Amino acid sequence: MITILNRKELMITYSLELQAKIRNLLSAHNIDYSISTTGNLWRNSAQGLGFNPATRTEYKIYVKRKDYEKAVFLLNKNR
Repeated sequence: MITILNRKELMITYSLELQAKIRNLLSAHNIDYSISTTGNLWRNSAQGLGFNPATRTEYKIYVKRKDYEKAVFLLNKNR
């Protein structure tokens, strides 16, 4: 179980596709993860100004501290 005390932030992205790819990669290698999502009010209100609505949600991906180096290695290997 991942808690605030044993987690480390692996990545922040606004891309739904990228966060899905990372989730799949971590799952395939049996690395536990958690994702925190936040909508950005400024981005939501700026949609009418021509900003891309696909970038409205921020995804923070966390892994256990003990798995952090392995997760970084996998991300770099699969770029």
